[in-house]
Amino acid sequence: MINRYVRTPIMHRVVEANGLIFLGGIVADDLSLDMRGQTQQVLEKLEGYLAEAGSDKTKIVAATAYVADLKEKGPMNEIWTQWFQPEHLPARATLGVADLGDNVLLELVVTAVK
Repeated sequence: MINRYVRTPIMHRVVEANGLIFLGGIVADDLSLDMRGQTQQVLEKLEGYLAEAGSDKTKIVAATAYVADLKEKGPMNEIWTQWFQPEHLPARATLGVADLGDNVLLELVVTAVK
């Protein structure tokens, strides 16, 4: 069975299949924030999406962070490591991209288990 949550015009933010939860395209709502602020907001949204699918941040197994400027990886990591408990850090890749959209500093894609 496949369950889909949080529909947008082009996708669902959360798709659940066979005990896995796929979350994509998570960006901050307040794009005037710096990288720390956008990272915090993205992680808060992620937590809400996980809850809607019956999971939580301790069950995240993989993440890909797309950042507009790799020089901002340090501030992102600062918030990231405050949000996760060390024993629950997921596998993660961080990729620099040319354009995420106006003032978007971070876009997050995550896989979790139910």
